[in-house]
Amino acid sequence: MKRPSIHESVRRRASPRIGAPRAAKRPQRRSRAALRVLLCIAALSAGCEKGLRNMYEQPKNNPLTANALFADGSSARPLVTGTVPHSGGAAAYPSSGRLGEMSLPPDPGAPVPLGPSGEPLAAVNQVPTEPLHAPPVTRARVLRGQQRFDIYCSPCHGIAGDGDGRVARRGFPHPPTFHSDRLRRTPDSHFYAVITHGYGVMYPYGDRVAPDDRWAIVSYIRALQLSQSIAVSDLPPTDAAKLPERR
Repeated sequence: MKRPSIHESVRRRASPRIGAPRAAKRPQRRSRAALRVLLCIAALSAGCEKGLRNMYEQPKNNPLTANALFADGSSARPLVTGTVPHSGGAAAYPSSGRLGEMSLPPDPGAPVPLGPSGEPLAAVNQVPTEPLHAPPVTRARVLRGQQRFDIYCSPCHGIAGDGDGRVARRGFPHPPTFHSDRLRRTPDSHFYAVITHGYGVMYPYGDRVAPDDRWAIVSYIRALQLSQSIAVSDLPPTDAAKLPERR
């Protein structure tokens, strides 16, 4: 094989190759494209930061500041009619459990029973002589009362009605047990009135429990009391046979 001469080798190295200018421009185009991408990312990042900042610093009214939007010029609006306070006073502070348990409030006294039409009787210890206008107790009503009781009452009063609910275990004052002699002798109208208007630290449930459901809850409370106080000898033979044998 014939080797190229020195002149031919020098001439080949000095002559430009085909496509050399295009190859030189490719790195420049790539750098420009990368620069455009970086600029787009920077612009988008600035927009995101602005959006986040708008979330942190939302347009709002500080308490008791002026606002020309309302006729009285105040940003603080009055409570709507029928607003029910959720909690207040000294009993509201330990409700979170951070301050420990709170001593029970003093006994407000004997319950005030209601008359046949639901009106409070004048005498505190007077028991209504006329029958209350309560629906008849049926199995369906007791089961409905159990459902409503588990939803609204058991968090404080406990599933068994012994006053040891989960809310009470976390610092809220324990309600009295339904199985005490005093509450066993209390008329049904007392429980209905307490559900409607509240009692002590218990706020009223008249705005969330319908009247028929209140009577259903009362029927279930009586069933709970009976379940914890009835003697085995007083049970029907069919029910007594279902109990486990005592060893």
